[in-house]
Amino acid sequence: MNVEETIKTNRKIPLRQRTIIHLSLIYNKINEEITNCLKPFELSIQQFNVLRILRGQNNKPANLCTINERMVTKMSNTTRLVDKLLLKGYVSRTICKQNRRKVEIQITAKGLDILTEIDGIIIESENRILSNFSDEELIELNRLFDKI
Repeated sequence: MNVEETIKTNRKIPLRQRTIIHLSLIYNKINEEITNCLKPFELSIQQFNVLRILRGQNNKPANLCTINERMVTKMSNTTRLVDKLLLKGYVSRTICKQNRRKVEIQITAKGLDILTEIDGIIIESENRILSNFSDEELIELNRLFDKI
């Protein structure tokens, strides 16, 4: 993807600015691809992320703070995301018996089923997005990203 062509400019963009624009364009492309994969399931990327976090809890409940800490995209509306997943039957919410102020959220069987259905589609999408890279290049790319 040529940044100058994409943003339709003839001027030379300074390297650091070009890099930031490039990263933004790549983020948008990935976001669009994943959003399109999730659309048939009526899930947002953030809702999908919450479900994956809860699946990773291995049958143990999580609280809102734990979910928010582990979100790829940090946001303050985790409660609203959980509410939407609750309406779909993908999560359950209970009050902790030991601490009544603590709300525990857990993925349901229906939530696990939908994730299983989505997993293959997401893997195919990730493979498509990264198809031009070798494993060695991906290792190097991740090493470079770790520097940011």
